[in-house]
Amino acid sequence: GICDDSLRYNAHNPQMGRNHCPNRTVLGILNQNGTFAEYMILPLKNLHLVPEGMKDEVAVFSEPLAAACRIVEQSLTHFRYENGSERKEARGGDKVAILGDGKLGLCVAEILGREHLKCCGRDGNLDGAESTMPPPPVLFGKHQHKLDFVSDSGVQTMLVSNCYQDEQQTQLSQTHIHKYDVVIDATGNPNGLTLAMNLCRPMGTLVLKSTCAAGVKGFHSAPIVIDELTVVGSRCGPIDKALELLSIDVKGEDGIPPLNMEKYITETFPLSKAQEAVDCAVLKSTMKVQLVMTKE
Repeated sequence: GICDDSLRYNAHNPQMGRNHCPNRTVLGILNQNGTFAEYMILPLKNLHLVPEGMKDEVAVFSEPLAAACRIVEQSLTHFRYENGSERKEARGGDKVAILGDGKLGLCVAEILGREHLKCCGRDGNLDGAESTMPPPPVLFGKHQHKLDFVSDSGVQTMLVSNCYQDEQQTQLSQTHIHKYDVVIDATGNPNGLTLAMNLCRPMGTLVLKSTCAAGVKGFHSAPIVIDELTVVGSRCGPIDKALELLSIDVKGEDGIPPLNMEKYITETFPLSKAQEAVDCAVLKSTMKVQLVMTKE
């Protein structure tokens, strides 16, 4: 559609038209068919140039990674606050928790872990200066084998059971309750918001990546008001930035490892076996299924 910017929102926020145009259509989601086809027609402005030499299997991860990059684009996390431009003058930053070890939560961990490494390094020290850097982001999940995917991505990982002090998970641990400046909910579970509120410190920030339609039985919004929490939605992000990150294939001088997204591919199917691909995608053990659109 044609974006009506009569109120000139884009002049103040260029992401307004990209993410919130009232006339937009979305492939496979809003008034547009999906992409399980050999050919389709799109406006040129919807296309992004894939860097030379990047495999298709890697390039397709640009969309979920872009959603993770959106958190950075929104400036919702700050791992370093500075008095000046020199790294040695850096002071402490945000303590961050990520909830959910699904595909989106893992992508968020991949991006924010590297943001922390870029600011603080692996040891938290900046050029030998005394450091007050925050610890790496913590990814909480239910599956150790999924948490292991991001073991070299600059994040800490913990089973979500560590948030509680009892096996029934009714009492939150004093180690984690109200201890995080920014909490990102990517659980895809409506109950994740309740846990996120409890992990966030008063006047902290909740970042919602989950789009759960179902309500939460027994949900109470009082903590949001009482603790004066800032709740921010976060959705689609910069595809070009994601492609730029995916194009880095060697460890940098700063020690930041390149993204290895192919590790998330569980299985690949030709288009003729699309139903088998869908059946595989719904299995709990599956991370990512890819369809190859070219002729067999």
